[in-house]
This record gives sequence, C-alpha cells and structure tokens, in this order.
Amino acid sequence: MKIKTDEITSVIKQEIEQFSAELEISEVGRVVEVGDGIARIYGLSKVMASELLEFETENGTVMGQAMNLELDTVGAIIYGNYLNVKEGDTVKSTGRLLEVPAGEALLGRVVDPLGVPQDGAGAINASTTQKLDIVAPGIAARQPVTEPLQTGIKAIDSMIPIGRGQRELIIGDRKTGKTAVAIDAIINQKQYWGTKDAVVCIYVAVGQKDSTVAGVIEILKENGAMDYTIVVIAGSSNPAPLQYLAPYAGCAMGEHFMHSGTEEGKTLASGAPYPKHVLCIYDDLSKQATAYRQLSLLLRRPPGREAYPGDVFYLHSRLLERSTKLSDANGGGSLTALPIIETQEGDVSAYIPTNVISITDGQIYLQPELFAAGVRPAINVGISVSRVGGNAQIKAMKEVAGSLRLDLAAYRELEAFAQLGTELDATSQRQLDRGSRMVEMLKQGQYQPFDAIDQCLSIFAGAKGYLDDLAMNTVHAFESDLQEHFKTTKKDLRDKLVEAKSFKGLEDEFKAAYKEFKENWTAPGA
Repeated sequence: MKIKTDEITSVIKQEIEQFSAELEISEVGRVVEVGDGIARIYGLSKVMASELLEFETENGTVMGQAMNLELDTVGAIIYGNYLNVKEGDTVKSTGRLLEVPAGEALLGRVVDPLGVPQDGAGAINASTTQKLDIVAPGIAARQPVTEPLQTGIKAIDSMIPIGRGQRELIIGDRKTGKTAVAIDAIINQKQYWGTKDAVVCIYVAVGQKDSTVAGVIEILKENGAMDYTIVVIAGSSNPAPLQYLAPYAGCAMGEHFMHSGTEEGKTLASGAPYPKHVLCIYDDLSKQATAYRQLSLLLRRPPGREAYPGDVFYLHSRLLERSTKLSDANGGGSLTALPIIETQEGDVSAYIPTNVISITDGQIYLQPELFAAGVRPAINVGISVSRVGGNAQIKAMKEVAGSLRLDLAAYRELEAFAQLGTELDATSQRQLDRGSRMVEMLKQGQYQPFDAIDQCLSIFAGAKGYLDDLAMNTVHAFESDLQEHFKTTKKDLRDKLVEAKSFKGLEDEFKAAYKEFKENWTAPGA
C-alpha cells in the first residue's frame, strides 16, 4: 500500500490545531545580547511591532517592548531594571500593547511612566488602564479650537492666546523661565476645579534632575494645584527607555479624562463633574528626542541629521497630534499640549526645534536678553505666535488687546531708533512712553497668575493711555491699587464686565471710573 504524504500532513496539522486549542501556547525566545536598556532576542518569529514582552530573570519578571523586527532576531527595549536581564534569559511575547493606569486615583500623585508610584503614598488602585500609543482622532472627530485656556499670564493671554485643544510650543534657551510659564498655567486652573470647566493638568518631567522636579511639586502643593495634577517623572537618572516613554504615558492618562469626562452624569468622588478638559506639559521633548536617539543608535538604526534617526519627526508628531478639541458629537472634551523645547544659544533652526515648530499651532519664544533685562516672562513678541489667535480669547480681551502686538513691535523699533540719541517728534515720544509703560505693566511675578477680567482691566488702562504720564517705578503700584478699586468701590461695574465679558456699552462708564480713580490716586512715597 502506497503512503500518501499529503493525507499524513493534513492529519498531523489537525492534531496540532486541536492540541493548540487545548493548551495556550506562547511564543518564546532567548536573549542573545543585552546592555544599556537594549536586548537582542533570538526567536519570537511571530512577535508584532511594539508588542509587550516578558523577560524571565532570576529576580522576577521584567517588561520590555519589541522595537526592531529583523530577519533572525528582535531588538527590544527594556522597561525597569535592565541590569537584571542576562544573556540566555527566556523572553515571552504577550500579544498585548503597553498600557498605563488611568483615572481619578492618579490625581495628586507622582508616578513613573509605567504608573508605579514615586511619592511614597501607597499603591494606586486605578479604575482602568489606557493604551500608551494610539492613533490620534481623525478630522471628523474634531472641531475648531474656540474655548480659551487661560494661563493667567497677561502677555500670553493678550497676545499669544492658547485655546483648549491647541498645541503651543514653549521654546528658549535654558534658564529663561520655560517651566515657570507652564507651572503658572497649571496654578491658574485652580479657579475652574470642581466646575464643569475643570481642567486636569499633567506635568511630564523628562530627563530633569530629581531635585528640580521635587521643587516643582512643592510649588504645586503650596498653591493647592496638586489636587487636579498628575506628575509623571522619568528623571535624568532613569534609563533612556523610560525617558522615551514618559510623554506618551502622560498623554494616555490625559486621554482617559478627555473621553470619560464626556459620559453623562459621571462624577468624581467629591460629587463634582468628571473633568473632560486636560492640559499636558511635556518638559522637555528635546531630552526625549535625545533618549530616543540613544535607543535607536544602540538598536543599530541608521543615523541621519545630527545623528537622530529618520523617524524622530514621527516620534513627536504622533504624540502632539493626539491633542485635540473633540467634536460635540464626541462629547466636546479637549487635550491641550504645551511641549517645551530647549534651544542652544537661541538656535531655533536646529533639527528638533524646527520639527516641533512645524507640528505645533504656534510658539512662545523666551529670549535670554529680555530675561537678563528683567522682563519676566521674557517673551519675544516678534517671533512668538498663536495660530488660533482671537478665537481663543474672551470678547473683552479681543477688544482691548487687538492692536497690542503691533504696538509693542512698533515700540521695539522706535526704542532701537531712540537709542541713537535722535531727537523725536511729539507723536513718536508719546508712542515710546506708552510702549515702555505697557512693557512694564506686562511684567509679572512668578506663580502669580491673573484672572482674565483683571488682565482686561490692566490692559484697558495701558491701551487708553492712563499709564502714559506715570513714573516707570509706579506703574505696578498703580495697577495693584486699580485692581483693588474695581474689587471694592467699583465692584458693581466689574461684575457687569464679568457677566457681559465685553466692554461694549460699558466703555463710557469704565473711562469715567478710570479718570476718577487716577485723579484721586496718590503714588506711594509722593
């Protein structure tokens, strides 16, 4: 009798399929090379890109992720202590993508990019998990940015407004106040907490010194901002894989609120509405790009410009594209991103700065010369821009700050001209006087955010010329007393502005109130 090989093959296949159905078979590989947070694995022929891997070590399981799918081997990055992983260790594929804990339990906590607590306040019992790396919402799921995200900083809210769902880059050399701008924006959200406009803030620290991050956390606690803030930390002492992962982890934690906050009737444990607006600060993405470059070079990926791999643009674009204002049909939630990029000697034409500038909806450029001259925040109005503009402002702000950018730009030109010692005509001198006092008025102390209406009242005073004849050293005293005047004596008029959010129909009343206040005001020490 002749043996039919195809029949035998089909029988063996059936037996294997039946056996596979009875037993859950996981694919297994072995570590052939390990070091610097990178492992090369032989086997795992069916592993997927970005699939979660389990390294079985002598000291327990260590997690990793498949990055390079090569002909015979798999290049993987290791999350956690890579020193525990040795050559010959077994590696299993899990069939899952990386997830992080999400939900209300994370508010007020300090965690690493895997959601492990770093604040010594006990375990986190998160209600859900969120996929770390997802595809950003499509165009149909979005709507234009129209709601302001108030930072509390006069210079930003008046000239470079940020809307909920926007991506606004904060860029500048080291020690120019980039983090301070972001922290002010977090502190200013305190006024909305517990309301339907509440904003959850996520501060992601990448490659920072632990002492620096501890200082930031302390400031947030002092200002009562930790109640609605999650801090994700991958410090300079953490391995490169965790630094690469941190911004995605923060973004995923924020996306949970953006989507869950739109569920009808959902509330926090306090009974307040579940927040659907999120502010994510990535401090900073240049350090994340450096960590990714380190991983890529160790994985033998070809280096490109400045030794960065070719997909470093995709690294940041797939993160920042997840910032959005969802359409009303999708609940109207939002995720606003404030990425921070550090420049070297003001070189905005370097690879990473130009990448992120092209991805974002505008940038706030902080200039070392202005910082050294005492202009705080040190914003260069000339090259700072918001591509959302007036859509992200209340009407009152649009009315008083409409020409402010142009006026300040003209003042800077005139100032440079006046330094030559040229005799100025009366009109130019008036413009110079007004500009110098507007610059002085826009200076603001650190961690002292202004309410939107208070900002409007201050800028109205400058734009209408009520500061023109004041001595420069009395501008802030005048502004402070003016604010107090509108909160006490003229509270009824301020309340009208709060309700209307516009000066329309109230301008004459305000002009009379400003005139009366100025006539009766005495400068300190006069």
